[in-house]
Amino acid sequence: MRIPHHLWQKWLGDPHVVARFETKRYRRPDHRCWPWLGAVSSTGHGSFRAASLPGSSRRGTVPAHLFAYQLAHGVIPRLGWSGTADAVLCHQCDFAGCTNPAHLRLGTNASNRAEYTLRKHNPTGALAVTRGPAGRTRAIAAAIRTSTRHHENPDTTEKRIRVAEAVGQPLTLW
Repeated sequence: MRIPHHLWQKWLGDPHVVARFETKRYRRPDHRCWPWLGAVSSTGHGSFRAASLPGSSRRGTVPAHLFAYQLAHGVIPRLGWSGTADAVLCHQCDFAGCTNPAHLRLGTNASNRAEYTLRKHNPTGALAVTRGPAGRTRAIAAAIRTSTRHHENPDTTEKRIRVAEAVGQPLTLW
């Protein structure tokens, strides 16, 4: 379901909604991914409940990376959004749980699928993980929450993140 432009503007301009959003992502230094710590969809993308709206749909729940991108760059105009030439957000880092707006760019469904097809067979890439993108996002979030719970320093947190990232890599013979 598409969220109307006026709702995006309302949510992105509400300091309480933005503050809740910020508590659910972990900002890392040096242009690294900013992992999502909240709810995760089956595709590995973060899910953020920006608002509770009336009705049986979950219209107030939005993809975290879409919220992050629009928070940094403004509301994306959405004309059509039903064909292969329509705009989508592409993760340049290939990590579905990333909310770093510097890692996201506007593309098309067609270009996003083509890039995915080219990179999915890289055995050391984020797309090759055996536990799937949702498993990878959840494992990295769990590592960060464990580090936070133990009041560990940022270097230790980074080590935990690297271990969580490596766990799902496919085995190789060389």
